Amino acid sequence: MSSSLLPARTKAAIRDAVKPLSEAAVGALTIALLRATRHFDPDKTADAFSRIARRIGPLLRENRIGRANLTAAFPEKSPGEIETILAGVWDNLGRVGAEFAHLDHIWDYDTDFPTRYGRIEVPKRTFDLFYQLKDDNKPALVFTSHLANWELPALAAAAHGIDSAVLYRRPNSASADRIIQEVRQVNMGELIPAGRDAPLRLAEALKAGRHVGMLVDQYLTNGVDVTFFGRRTKANPMLARLLRQIECPVHGVRIIRLPGNRFRAEITEEVQPVRDATGRIDVQGTTQAITSVIEGWIREHPEQWLWLHRRWR
Repeated sequence: MSSSLLPARTKAAIRDAVKPLSEAAVGALTIALLRATRHFDPDKTADAFSRIARRIGPLLRENRIGRANLTAAFPEKSPGEIETILAGVWDNLGRVGAEFAHLDHIWDYDTDFPTRYGRIEVPKRTFDLFYQLKDDNKPALVFTSHLANWELPALAAAAHGIDSAVLYRRPNSASADRIIQEVRQVNMGELIPAGRDAPLRLAEALKAGRHVGMLVDQYLTNGVDVTFFGRRTKANPMLARLLRQIECPVHGVRIIRLPGNRFRAEITEEVQPVRDATGRIDVQGTTQAITSVIEGWIREHPEQWLWLHRRWR
C-alpha cells in the first residue's frame, strides 16, 4: 500500500513508533563519533571536520536557510559574498564539532603566563573585567551567542574559579544527552537544562551569588519582539526577567575564531538595562539592548555565527 493512502492517524502512529529508534541510532552514532574523535590530534581533526562540513553542508536544507538569512541580513552583499560567508559558517560548524570532543583541554589560557603561546588570547581589558567579576562578591548575568566555539565561555569561567551556572538545551536523544553531559561536565560549572524549572533554578543561583550564563541569540516562539539586522523577530527574554527579579551586573562574552585553531575571548563592559518610567527593568527594552550587542558581534565576523536556523519567522 502506498504511504499516501495510509490514514493520517496511522502515519502518526508509525512516526511515533519509529522516532525512539531513530533517536537511539543518532545517540549511538554521537557517542561513537565523540569517543573516536578524542583519540586523534584536535587540530588535524578540526581541519578534517571543516573540509567534510564544507562539502556536505551545501547539500542540506539548512544551507538554503542560511543563504536566505544572510541575504535578508546583508542586502548590500553580492551573491558571491553571501556564498563565501556561508562556506565559512560550515567551516566553523565542522570545527566546533571536532573541538567538542576535546573540551577538557581546549581551554589552555595560563593567567600566570598570559603572553605564552597557546590556543587562547585574552586582551588586557577582558582580563581585568574577568577578575573584577570574579572578585566583586556579586552575582552576574552573562550572555553569549553561537559565535565561533560557543562552549568556551563556560570553560573559561570554571577554569579560572568563577562559580557559575549555565543554561543549556538538551538534545532530543537521551543517549546523546548523556555523553554530551559527560563531556561538558569536565569543567563547565553547574549545567541547568532548559525547561519549566530553569528560571527558578537560575534565580536561586543568582541569589546564592553565582554567575549565570546563557545563549540568547536564537528565535523563541513565545519571546519578546526585537529588531535584529533591521527585521522584527522574537528573542528569549529570560535574562531580562531574571534581572528584574535580582538586579546585578550584565556582561556579554564572545569568542572569536583566529587562524591556526586559536581563539580570542572578550568580555563587554557592563551592559546597562533599559528601565521604564518607574525605574523597573523593561524586559523588552533590555532584551533589545542585548540583541543589539550580539548583532554588532555578528557583523564583525558573520562567517562565525550559526545562520542555519530560521531567525525570522
